Amino acid sequence: MKKNSLRITEIFYSLQGEGKTMGLPTTFIRLTGCPLRCGYCDTEYAFHGGQEREIGDIIEEVESIGATYINVTGGEPLAQKRVHSLMQQLCDLGYKVSLETSGALDVSNVDSRVVKVLDVKTPGSKEEAKNKSQNYAFLTEADQVKYVICDRDDFLWSKEHMYQHELQDKCEVLFSPVQGQLAAVDLAGWVLEEKLPVRFQIQLHKYLWGDEPGK
Repeated sequence: MKKNSLRITEIFYSLQGEGKTMGLPTTFIRLTGCPLRCGYCDTEYAFHGGQEREIGDIIEEVESIGATYINVTGGEPLAQKRVHSLMQQLCDLGYKVSLETSGALDVSNVDSRVVKVLDVKTPGSKEEAKNKSQNYAFLTEADQVKYVICDRDDFLWSKEHMYQHELQDKCEVLFSPVQGQLAAVDLAGWVLEEKLPVRFQIQLHKYLWGDEPGK
């Protein structure tokens, strides 16, 4: 791979489906490759393949789309070290950049202007052991932590994990149901019953387009 390039699965324009900017038009940059294999993963097509593209070429396409918000996702974007250069350059150009990361890789070097969306792996994901708790020290009020919840046991584990690491005091915490495994209304009820300081969310893009890639 060239010194100034990244392996990219797709770049597409859509509505942000989750988090603080849900519903806002966003350009998504999906990097190829991931060291995790979560049981509920819906982007397995990004594990392999992709196209090697120079960072300058990626930025040109982003500029041609014209969206203010940029989401860098995967796969696991931090598995490619040059992603830091891409995010820095996008921030320098004035874009509002967010990073979707599994939390299994070091986030300490992520540009401070980038909003980190850190996905804590629950037991139901089968990748709980990959959680890197050292990352929590680098979360700010601008960042978000996301729990993707498979069932009642996952919910109880997520609640305890959140309080154990005091994540609710560091940044916004998101609780999401795994589509097809946990009814959204059940998770919403549990959040209300426990009076949790979290944002309940469903994935807007799946409501609109299902599992169609590039949406």
